[in-house]
Amino acid sequence: MDEKNAQEQINQLTDTLNDYAYHYYVLDEPKVSDAEYDHLLKELMELEDAHPTLKRDDSPTERVGGEILESFKKVRHEVPMLSLSNAFNAEDLRDFDRRVQQGTGRKARYSCELKIDGLAVTLKYEKGRFVRGATRGDGTVGEDITSNLKTIPSIPLRLKEEADIEVRGEAFMPKRSFERLNEEKEERGEQLFANPRNAAAGSLRQLDPKIASKRNLDIFVYSIGKLEGKRVDSHHEALQYVSELGFKINREYQICETIDEVIDYCESWLDKRADLPYEIDGIVIKVDSLTDQEELGFTAKSPRWATAYKFPAEEVVTTLEDITLNVGRTGVVTPTAILAPVAVAGTTVKRASLHNEDLIREKDLKLGDKVTIKKAGDIIPEVVNVLTEQRTGDERDFSMPTHCPECESELDRIEGEVALRCMNPKCPAQIREGLIHFVSRNAMNIDGLGERVIAQLFAHGLIEDVADLYRLEREELLKLERMGEKSVDNLLNAIEATKENSMEKLLFGLGIRHVGSKAAQTLAMHFESMDGLKNASREDLMAIHEIGDKMADAVVTYFEKPEVAELIEELREAGVNLTYTGPKLQNADEIDSPFAGKTIVLTGSLEQMTRNEAKKQIELLGGSVTGSVSKKTDLLIAGESAGSKLTKAQDLNIEIWDEAKMLEQLNQ
Repeated sequence: MDEKNAQEQINQLTDTLNDYAYHYYVLDEPKVSDAEYDHLLKELMELEDAHPTLKRDDSPTERVGGEILESFKKVRHEVPMLSLSNAFNAEDLRDFDRRVQQGTGRKARYSCELKIDGLAVTLKYEKGRFVRGATRGDGTVGEDITSNLKTIPSIPLRLKEEADIEVRGEAFMPKRSFERLNEEKEERGEQLFANPRNAAAGSLRQLDPKIASKRNLDIFVYSIGKLEGKRVDSHHEALQYVSELGFKINREYQICETIDEVIDYCESWLDKRADLPYEIDGIVIKVDSLTDQEELGFTAKSPRWATAYKFPAEEVVTTLEDITLNVGRTGVVTPTAILAPVAVAGTTVKRASLHNEDLIREKDLKLGDKVTIKKAGDIIPEVVNVLTEQRTGDERDFSMPTHCPECESELDRIEGEVALRCMNPKCPAQIREGLIHFVSRNAMNIDGLGERVIAQLFAHGLIEDVADLYRLEREELLKLERMGEKSVDNLLNAIEATKENSMEKLLFGLGIRHVGSKAAQTLAMHFESMDGLKNASREDLMAIHEIGDKMADAVVTYFEKPEVAELIEELREAGVNLTYTGPKLQNADEIDSPFAGKTIVLTGSLEQMTRNEAKKQIELLGGSVTGSVSKKTDLLIAGESAGSKLTKAQDLNIEIWDEAKMLEQLNQ
């Protein structure tokens, strides 16, 4: 076939397939069967392989995923992506309406939209062609995830007009895709995603776009960030325009003439949201007039012309069928409620932690009780209360055992603690849970070693401690169920790669009591090697500002054990790195930053980054982040819904920053 005919066929197939995809993914109106689409796509791929120079940049074959990236490039947003203020009830919405009217001197018309629970992104087009996509990041700087966003079929690679435009949208994972993904992860013994939002964010931050392409993500575009050569006068006109360009918008939005209509709209979705095929966590309310938006302007971190109404945690009733007991890596025996399956906030809940025996007594729980449950933060299931008025008399009391459910050792309660513990260091459950902790994400982060695989290796006697992981043999692994050559090779390669981890990963993975990931980082930075830490005295440890007496005692006691010395030598012989390779610790007087030498407390919820991310950045700039406010605190950084810590800081006349000021100082 000559070049001219090939180009004509490629153009025709590209246009046809893009039109089919638009009707299927954006309009939800399929024109052809999946089989017909796949047949045409295969034909296009064969033509493009034969004539690679004729391939168009908006070809649907661009969506299958490109080359694996080494890292994401940083992108500075031309127009900042600010967060929204929150409203939690009708009175908050009326207060918002009053502030809007005071700011403009007139009544406002509002656009109300579903607040999709996903990942905010920005999409940039030049002359109608998709050139770049990025995450929100801190609102000023995000990450370039163009390759991953191209895999989302509802994002057009070429618009219906040659527009120069930047739009904002929410990438998300539909409920069905989320459930399917977690089923696959469970079968592989991998850690499950907590919710669709985390799953979407994790998918779009994969360095291999082929992984993102398999996650069945979607997007709703909700605003224009920047537009050249065209004027729109209202937000709803902007939505209509981007829809005409080929973007997918959420059709459930509504224009409201009064705040009472806004409140009615918000309340109407409290029950209806469970029926949606995607997760929402509230309603976004925007002043519709762009002139009014401009007049109202912005605060340091959010627009004055918009707010987010957050839904209260959904509560449902189910039956407490049983209480099971789990033994953790530290020996703590934790009761777990086994519930009659029930849908809560978009997922099916079958279990909820009961924490300890005191909580069971406090709530007066009996087996067979009708109980109210909710998801704390829309993530973690918890039992709210018992519906005692619905008891029939058939309910049964529950008593905590006196002996470990795994090894039959007598349980003990340490003075001052509510938890029951198994004190047997040879308890199989503790060893198994310790291994699971060792390979977890914040510890050694060994890909492919989930709970199921660890349990399988432990049950077959292939591992008894963490050093055994580095002695696994290929031939032995191949004998196990669901262990093919490729998966075994991948697992061994993943284990081998973790030998290069910096010391703090290993230290946290060892599971020393009271030593969390932050403390492990602090200890590794100070002592720089496992030998240095092992030889440290209690006084050496207590000299570090963040290390208290309990943690110092725990570290000294741990390294005094002969079996620990033996384990460290086994890891050394296996080639596991025992030194700190991260950013070097600097003295506060050597760091030119507003955080250097200060004791800082973070409170409330942050919009631009997680608290953990903020802690890491502050600590690298010489600050010390602690968990409680005292006279020694130099600075409190207060996010949204800051509570008692903020009040105490005000009483003590401690300097207080909001998130915007923290970000400003971090960016400097």
